[in-house]
Amino acid sequence: MNENFQKLGFYPADILLPKDADMTRWAVVACDQFTSQPEYWEAVEKTVGDAPSTLRLILPEAKLNDPDVDDHIADINAAMERYMDGGVFQSLPESLLYIERTQSDGKVRRGLIGMVDLDQYDFTPGSGALIRATEGTVLSRIPPRVRVRQDAPIELPHVMLLIDDPAATVIEPLAGEPEMELLYDFDLQQGGGHLKGWRLTQGQQSAVADALAALCAPEEQERKYGLSGAAPLLFAVGDGNHSLATAKQCYENLKKVTPPEKWADLPARYALVEVVNNHDDALQFEPIHRVLFGVEPEAFLDAFRAAYPNAYEGRGEGHTIEFVWAGNDRFFTVPDPKVQLAVGTLQSVIDAYLKAHGGEVDYIHGDEVTRKLGEKPGNMGFLLPAMGKEQLFKTVMADGVLPRKTFSMGHAQDKRYYVEARRIK
Repeated sequence: MNENFQKLGFYPADILLPKDADMTRWAVVACDQFTSQPEYWEAVEKTVGDAPSTLRLILPEAKLNDPDVDDHIADINAAMERYMDGGVFQSLPESLLYIERTQSDGKVRRGLIGMVDLDQYDFTPGSGALIRATEGTVLSRIPPRVRVRQDAPIELPHVMLLIDDPAATVIEPLAGEPEMELLYDFDLQQGGGHLKGWRLTQGQQSAVADALAALCAPEEQERKYGLSGAAPLLFAVGDGNHSLATAKQCYENLKKVTPPEKWADLPARYALVEVVNNHDDALQFEPIHRVLFGVEPEAFLDAFRAAYPNAYEGRGEGHTIEFVWAGNDRFFTVPDPKVQLAVGTLQSVIDAYLKAHGGEVDYIHGDEVTRKLGEKPGNMGFLLPAMGKEQLFKTVMADGVLPRKTFSMGHAQDKRYYVEARRIK
């Protein structure tokens, strides 16, 4: 194995794939999607029937607070054991997989499947770890997810990590390589598009390791971010933040009852992930706007001006935000902002205003919906600019984490589907 993997916190993994399954029925979308649409999961149930499927190995988050959730978890663990004992899986030792996901819009997103060392990951804001969260982690969301994972013999990932690779040096060179072994090629159910996956050769694994090592070299980090002496950031969590935080917590719990010299041998020290280039053309960052309910617009404007005395009406250099309320649609600009993103400039005022005056905030996808809601009496809408892809890593390095609900990555049907698995016991 290329020694560079040791420096990266990212490794080839012993990957489990089904041997003879109907792959369309095998793969289901990430458990945190369609949580308010039970009809979606009912359709999945009908499609899967009694076929081997990852549906039997995951807990849709819509069921996370069911009164019989413990029974659901026990059934999942039993199904995992049954699949392993019944020969459903084949093992691909020390493998990296290259995948191509055709999305609902026809664009192809490229990814790399491997495992990360959870000792190299930290979701604490301001962390200097090689693998970091991009948004704040809600600690109360972790314990119920720990209950799902702690006794499971295998894991199935919906975690997507991003690398900042504008020159496309890591993943993209694998496209069309003839030496790779094709592992699967199938349509995803429920309008999820299409998925193809290949196994890398040893030489290709080594090239990936070298390219990743070059990305996190100090001179490259300083060139891209202009932050001399900053701890390098190689992987930023794009999707599945709480899933990866759960894996971390389960590993930390095991460390408490395991001698330190045996930590390296714990399968739970690692977590299976998909790595995607932040600059992949198929990966779209869409802004998430804000609407306040039960607000006095003039009072909010006073609070905004008090927070930013140099703010002015109109568009200009700095952070420009569109404000919408009854009979008004105006732009306000904050010059010389103290944080990297306009959403951070706005969110701090919203938080302080709600604490002082009451009211509610909602996070809205789409410009027109935000305007329509914002125009209603007692409401106020805020349209934020889209975050540039080049801003993501620099913001996490400079500000710690992004403000909550900063951006959305793609539509629900384009999220990761469960395909690969890995032993964690």
